[in-house]
Amino acid sequence: MNPFTLQNKTILITGASSGIGRSCSVECSKSGAHLILIARNEKELNKTVSLLEPGSKAETIIADITHYEELEDLIAEKVAVLGKVAGFIHCAGIEKTLPLKKHDSKLYNDIFAVNVISGFELAKILSLKKYKSETSSFVFISSVAGMGGEPGKTAYSASKGAVISGVRSIAVEFARSNIRVNSVSPAMVNTPILKKMFDDIGEEASREIIKKHPLGIGNPEDIANACIFLLSDAARWTTGSNLVVDGGYSVC
Repeated sequence: MNPFTLQNKTILITGASSGIGRSCSVECSKSGAHLILIARNEKELNKTVSLLEPGSKAETIIADITHYEELEDLIAEKVAVLGKVAGFIHCAGIEKTLPLKKHDSKLYNDIFAVNVISGFELAKILSLKKYKSETSSFVFISSVAGMGGEPGKTAYSASKGAVISGVRSIAVEFARSNIRVNSVSPAMVNTPILKKMFDDIGEEASREIIKKHPLGIGNPEDIANACIFLLSDAARWTTGSNLVVDGGYSVC
């Protein structure tokens, strides 16, 4: 049997309406997964569903994942349809590039609510026996910004560093429940978030960032493939790790 397959595994993905989340959804469907897809934008989420491998089983949840108290009921409804969850990818995220003097408490709260807290709340729910399969794998999308400093990204970098640190603790705690927990740290990837960031910082600064990627700017599929590996049985002995997928950015 191919250890890299996700055949008949139910995978829950947040931020599935665009960018890395959309790509993870599509690539997981190609690998045979059943999908529970969460996003706020119904139109874009339906577009993601239209891109899935023909014949894929998929259920959608239109919700704000920072409304933590509503998440379990929504998940329970979809688990009843598709079966217990074997994998989880937390792709939902907010990025904002601003000098520290323009950061405020609302910005910190908004970024941490989506990038960190909602993912950990979902992991807590999906770790319950009534929702998880016998063995499970959780993957959190972090960033190289969580590993090194970047100007204008104090709140974002702090949130992604929190993801990496939190994953290590969750991995130790959940190992006894046969749940593996890892993070993936991309550098710059062709997504709407990147386009917005480039618009914010201007053309010259954008060119300098592109030069820092020896293999060029990545595509969302590059991150999706890393996630599929961590979700699959091929990564059965991998937990608590942070897989850097950055085109060489962090070694320059």
